[in-house]
Amino acid sequence: MERSCLAVILAAGDSTRMKSSLSKVLHPVAGLPMISHVVRAIDAAGVRNAALVVGRDADKVTATAAAEGVPVEAFFQEKRLGTGHAVLTARKAIAAGYDDVIVVYGDVPLITPEPLLEARRALAAGNDVVVIGFHTDAPTGYGRLLTEDGQLVAIREEKDATEAERAVKWCNSGIMAIDGHKALDLLERIGNSNAKGEYYLTDLVEIARARGGRTVMVAASEEEMTGCNTRAELAVLESLWQKRKRREIMLSGVTMIAPETVFLSHDTVIGQDALIEPNVVFGLGVTVESGAVIHAFSHLEGAHVEADATVGPFARLRPGAHLAEGSKVGNFCEVKKAEIGKGAKVNHLTYIGDAFIGADANIGAGTITCNYDGVNKHVTRIGERAFIGSNTSLVAPVSVGDDALVASGSVITADVPAEALALGRARQEMKPGRAVVIRERNLAVKAAKKKG
Repeated sequence: MERSCLAVILAAGDSTRMKSSLSKVLHPVAGLPMISHVVRAIDAAGVRNAALVVGRDADKVTATAAAEGVPVEAFFQEKRLGTGHAVLTARKAIAAGYDDVIVVYGDVPLITPEPLLEARRALAAGNDVVVIGFHTDAPTGYGRLLTEDGQLVAIREEKDATEAERAVKWCNSGIMAIDGHKALDLLERIGNSNAKGEYYLTDLVEIARARGGRTVMVAASEEEMTGCNTRAELAVLESLWQKRKRREIMLSGVTMIAPETVFLSHDTVIGQDALIEPNVVFGLGVTVESGAVIHAFSHLEGAHVEADATVGPFARLRPGAHLAEGSKVGNFCEVKKAEIGKGAKVNHLTYIGDAFIGADANIGAGTITCNYDGVNKHVTRIGERAFIGSNTSLVAPVSVGDDALVASGSVITADVPAEALALGRARQEMKPGRAVVIRERNLAVKAAKKKG
């Protein structure tokens, strides 16, 4: 029978060191709030219910966590009296009698399901408390995990540790799993006989052992146990997440020439054999299919690039941009809420917005779809194999039919039928010798200004 599991997520901190108008756990890593990363990890570890301990921005934090699909019950922590007190704020949920209770933190967004699953397996094997720890060569500041014969006997805070204990490189992440049928009894035995008068969750190890329980530790990487208290630490988390995601994508068959210059979002999808050149940013909601090429210095957000399409260099794809197979959006082009058909080319210096571009159409340099009248957005439709000459303004709503031609420099305000040639510009006139007259006049004006 599958074991039931409750996650108690601690997210009630005041976030004062972030110096932000927003709760710390709502700050994003890879475009996703930290609390959402944590909920996704517990979901993947088989947690089916979460007790969320909240404080600042309680409603926003609860709504954000609940949006990930795991049933969430929020508990407001009135006073900050230590981690043990925080967990007991969710007393009602813990008392429901789950097999496993996992305590996690809302500001540890790099956590993966694996150590949580390993901790749950250790509970299933008969242990009462399982602490997730990590090894580090720089343990200063962390609580140390003290062991004997493979059992965890205590968690010693650095200020209380002996010189020998400070040399221990097994460190406490703060995340632990507790036998759900014993959790409430053990938690209620935590005292506050310490300098701060607080209730420390770390005391649970010695409490459980004193009652004949078994306590062990499981290992996680130092990286995924990294927490966040300041903007500087938030930047570190972002860097670690990006490094991990880049590696994952490259191992799936994507080529990145300079991966350290590519920035991804939590939902970025890139297909096998795609090529990503340096200095590319993927905002939220981007899918790049197999064989596509994203050239350097491009920015994509809310876009879908189909197989073998090409983007950039120096291109911007905004939300709603959809490039069909083999199409091309080139340098210094911007595409917003537009369909670029199969094999169509939008090569350079062009804005395409609220538009449908047919297959194999060619959009010349400097073309603009004039989609906004100051109040409303309007649609431009360009047919298959149409040719739009350079420096053309298409004043929407307007359509250009299949195989039509639009002459360079045109301003198109009426629909162009299929196979027609459209010219929307004034006839060129010649004034022989007039350039000399104008130049002399301008020079005289310049000289007069200098004398004045």
